[in-house]
Amino acid sequence: MTDHEDAALFARLRSLWSDVDPMPASLIDRMIAAVAAEDLSSEYALLTLVEQPLGAVRAESDALTLQFSDGTTSILLHVTATATGRHRIDGWVDTEAAELVLVQGERERTTRSNASGRFVFDDVPAGLSRVRLTTHDGRALSTPQFELA
Repeated sequence: MTDHEDAALFARLRSLWSDVDPMPASLIDRMIAAVAAEDLSSEYALLTLVEQPLGAVRAESDALTLQFSDGTTSILLHVTATATGRHRIDGWVDTEAAELVLVQGERERTTRSNASGRFVFDDVPAGLSRVRLTTHDGRALSTPQFELA
């Protein structure tokens, strides 16, 4: 068969399938949404503020409690301002964590949780922050950014 004959045959096949089993009108939009949502749990975590309205930690008496979850693993953070004007982050995870990393721009600080899932980041400066968790089995959870002011 020549290229022209192949093209004609494929055109007839397309026409046949379009008549017999037409593509649903919403298929393209549904496929784009399905592909976009496929890896959402590892790309984004659900942010839930607990006890406090949305805001940054601003004064010594202020405290902020944040909960992040990807549906499998959860991280709870309790942020308090210290007398030095910096912050202390007390955290708990509900899985055995291999490593927890506090990321602030180019700065990274690493810690591990204890047997009960507790961890601490002390003397944390103000700025946009994110906590990245890696479990012993290789799963990763990265929180959305939150601001310490």
